[in-house]
Amino acid sequence: MRARSRQSAVTLTEMTVVVAAVALLVVFGLPAIRTFISSFESEGGARTLISAALASARAIAAREQHYVGIRFQKAYHPRDPLEAAQYMIFIIHDQPNTKLANGFRAIEGIEPIKLPDSVGVMDLIVVERSGSRPNVVCKDERIKSSSDIDDERELIDTTSFSIVFSPSGKLVKHVVETSNRDGIRQPRTKLDSMDSVFNGEDNIRDNSIGMFVQDDYFKESPPDLGLGPECGRNSFVIYDRDEFKDVLRSATAWRRAEYLVDLEKSMIYINPYTGTLINK
Repeated sequence: MRARSRQSAVTLTEMTVVVAAVALLVVFGLPAIRTFISSFESEGGARTLISAALASARAIAAREQHYVGIRFQKAYHPRDPLEAAQYMIFIIHDQPNTKLANGFRAIEGIEPIKLPDSVGVMDLIVVERSGSRPNVVCKDERIKSSSDIDDERELIDTTSFSIVFSPSGKLVKHVVETSNRDGIRQPRTKLDSMDSVFNGEDNIRDNSIGMFVQDDYFKESPPDLGLGPECGRNSFVIYDRDEFKDVLRSATAWRRAEYLVDLEKSMIYINPYTGTLINK
């Protein structure tokens, strides 16, 4: 007679014990998990992300034998730029397509990299522009008072800047003016440009074409959006977005000035020959 096969089973009591044990592991493990996730949202995590992006841009510049950079810019937000996410965009100098002597466009095939929601990056510079096509002088003039970032235009200005490498891999202060790959000024419809990265404000707002307003809006349509040609940067600061919003919206003028001074003390510089980040 064939032996009856043995079947194993888990009793209700055993199942309850296992579920309870897993629940305890999850509860006690949550702080570690949160810490792990937060590490990517911290200033250190953002710094690591930026370092990797700069190294990649430098390598692409040498490989393509073109000026290549990383563009820091907030995505278009129709209501409040303080709430807009900030990205790093890989850009390449392309005069033939942009139809601008200092025109840069997004590198095709490389998606913009979103910075952690908890931090932002600024160059602490607001560029003074005049005329329809202002001459750009590569002279860094830092924000001097809290009133320099009071309005929307100034906030967009100091959070929109580029770090550029030459074909030899050296950091340079090349003038940058971002545009779409079709070389159309202020695209307003899908027929003007289908560039999914840089585009005109109207095309982004009305047709959801593009993520970032291109640089040819200065003094051409009210209000001035704080965008326009400017020199590549060699330094920046990483700031806490929530703290920054609280300071701008509710702090006294004295506290705001103090906050800017503290930010400048934490300025991060870029080694012009290696592209690595160094503290002040």
